Amino acid sequence: MATDCLFCKIASGEIPATLVYEDEQVVAFHDIEPQAPQHLLIIPRRHIRTTLDLTAQDESLVGHIYRVAAKLARQFGIADDGFRLVNNCNEAGGQVVWHLHFHLLGGRRMTWPPG
Repeated sequence: MATDCLFCKIASGEIPATLVYEDEQVVAFHDIEPQAPQHLLIIPRRHIRTTLDLTAQDESLVGHIYRVAAKLARQFGIADDGFRLVNNCNEAGGQVVWHLHFHLLGGRRMTWPPG
């Protein structure tokens, strides 16, 4: 855990959050600034700063995150119409919290390019 990381503190329970999913590897919760009717964040419990910091040992974790995203898309009723799973990397890529996280967005038509 990075001691100054907001998402590490949420994952550990140090900062209270209403989790919509949790297991030994990841937690998921609603984004505080939703960009769609359904906007969840899926984060690993272990601190990984960015996508660039993933290693070969993290391959199963990333696969697990995608499986959790599919489960949550079904649970929140956005699977059939479609959804977007987004990971921002570094400042120009839109990352503002330095802990690997994925945005699950749905409930409206997504446009391209995203912005």
